[in-house]
Formats: sequence, C-alpha cells, structure tokens
Amino acid sequence: MHPWTYDEFKHIGVDFADPQQVARYDARQRTSIERQQQLVERLRITRDDLVIEFGPGTGAFSIAAAMAGAQVIAVDISESMLDYASRKAAEMGLATIEFVHSGFLAYQHQGQPADFIVTQFAFHHLPDFWKAVAVRHFHDLLKPGGHFFLRDVVFSFDPSDYEAAIQQWIDEIASENGDSFSRADFEMHVRDEYSTYGWILEGMLQRAGFTVDATYTTPTYAEYDCVRG
Repeated sequence: MHPWTYDEFKHIGVDFADPQQVARYDARQRTSIERQQQLVERLRITRDDLVIEFGPGTGAFSIAAAMAGAQVIAVDISESMLDYASRKAAEMGLATIEFVHSGFLAYQHQGQPADFIVTQFAFHHLPDFWKAVAVRHFHDLLKPGGHFFLRDVVFSFDPSDYEAAIQQWIDEIASENGDSFSRADFEMHVRDEYSTYGWILEGMLQRAGFTVDATYTTPTYAEYDCVRG
C-alpha cells in the first residue's frame, strides 16, 4: 500500500465497529437467509464453487452459499460484523466459511481463482476512483468465465433531475421502512457515502474486462451480473 492509498478501514456512515450497532443493523436490515438462498440458486452456485463475498454484513449470503456446499471467503472491514456472522455460522454448524478482516482493495487472495465474487450494498463505501481499482482487482481474482455480482444503491435518473429524484427516494423509502431505517439514515447515505451513476459503473466494469448484464430495478437501485471474459 502507498501513503496515498484510500483508507477503506475508516468508518463512513454508521460505525460498524460497535457490536451494538451490528446487532441493531441485523434487526433493522431484516436479513433473510431464505431470500439469499434464492440468489444463490439464481447465480447457480453449487458444491465445490469458491465464492468470495465482500461486505458480508451479518452473513446471510455467505451462510446461504455455504449451505449450498460452496467454499466461502467472507471479507469485511468490520471485525464486529465478522464476529457476529461467524457466530451465526457456527450455530448452524457451517464450517466452510473463512472470515477475513480485510477490504475491497486490501484483500490478498491465496489459492485457486474464485468462481464467484459477490457484494451487496457495500460497494458504495468506495469513491469512484477506488471502485475502478477494486473492479480490476475482482477481475484478477476470478477464473475465466467467473461471475461478479453487484447489488447496490445506484442512480439511473438523469443528473439534471437529482434533487427531485433523491428527495422522492428518501420520502418513499423512509415511509416504507418505518421502524427499520430512518429518513436521517438515507440522508446520511447520500451526503456521506459514495453511491454513483449506473453509466459510470458500467464503464468501470467493461473497461476491467467484464461482460455486463445490468438491471436497474428502480431509479436508485441496480444489479450487475458480470462475467470475466
């Protein structure tokens, strides 16, 4: 690492080094292993696949992938998140998940290339310059034909409409979430974190060597199923 390398271990938004925040997050996020099992099936993750998940949070997807028989490496900058997720996995008798305290940029892989890399609602922690660096890193971690799946807050509205689009999103999502995430949480996300436009992300992915299948589920959410060429 260089002195000018981005410090991805600093906390932006909610401080997930705090174990109480982690437990609160799990309740507020309403994480569902069953819903993540549907994603595992959709991606066709099976026994003997190697899956790296960046930003696993409290572990729902990593656990679902391990339940399908995959070998999983769960990488997170929050040791409290990793502790919480590893306890949950141990309670379920899952021994095929390796929990690694590292980040998108810092992670150093040992062993065979991965079949899948997955990250959900965590990539917005990186500024765009470093997103591009991380995407190239993911490409190098995957075997040829391997998949990178990204799901996040991504903007597909026209930049000239940003004020109305962001305000509408915050109004709707805060109302829908009720006692889950507050209006202030989403305002903090826009103000302090690094969600970006879809056309920027697609350009990064394509330049890194991925074939990209993008789905913009709403003007503020998107999924990318990317294949290493």
